[in-house]
Amino acid sequence: MSQRRAVLKTIALRKVYRTGSLDVPALQGIDMEIKAGEFVSIMGPSGCGKTTLLQILGGLSAPTSGQVFIDGVDLASVSDAVRTRMRCLKIGFVFQRFNLLSTLTVQANIEIARQIYGGEPVTRDEVGDLLEIVHLRHKLDYKPLELSVGEQQRVAIARALVNKPAMILADEPTGNLDSRNSEQVLRLLSDLNREKQQTIVMITHNPEAAEMGNRVIEMLDGQIRSHGTVAELVEEPERARSQAR
Repeated sequence: MSQRRAVLKTIALRKVYRTGSLDVPALQGIDMEIKAGEFVSIMGPSGCGKTTLLQILGGLSAPTSGQVFIDGVDLASVSDAVRTRMRCLKIGFVFQRFNLLSTLTVQANIEIARQIYGGEPVTRDEVGDLLEIVHLRHKLDYKPLELSVGEQQRVAIARALVNKPAMILADEPTGNLDSRNSEQVLRLLSDLNREKQQTIVMITHNPEAAEMGNRVIEMLDGQIRSHGTVAELVEEPERARSQAR
């Protein structure tokens, strides 16, 4: 893994929100690197800064200071237009709320993710192939409200793949799903990573979901507290307690 190029890198990333006369730090110096083909889970309690981090990584929000590199390009060094195009073509977003357009078919929801940013038109066969990955080719002409919530999230994953992004950013992708659908979506993300070497960064507060990643970054109070596998993060406190006895 260490031989692969960095798809994403941050240096001294900080974000401070101003509330009246009060400065509220959300991120306090985040240094991280995601290699091509990794599946990284970012976990931590509510309010730890993980969603703020994901928004900055995806170019949806600007940091107060620090740098974000996507495929080696510093987001702060390019124009708004270039940054927007990079965000659309280099990053596939999967949100907790699926953000599908209810009046459009599944096919059209996927097509628009390519068309809206001036990309080459996507054919019906190409959309079908994407839906095959998420086991929904037969739902090509359905509308979102005709699908289960689990199927809607799988369509959202197919839409995230349409521009062949360098990485997928998934923000609590199982947050609105029951346990059965959560398992299916997590397994799908894992299969994409393992079989197609898709780089995935997933925000979650659930340790069981985080286990699907091959690396976990644990956040607390706007900082990276630790990183490693889930097993390593569980074992570390146990080891410390044993040594203190």
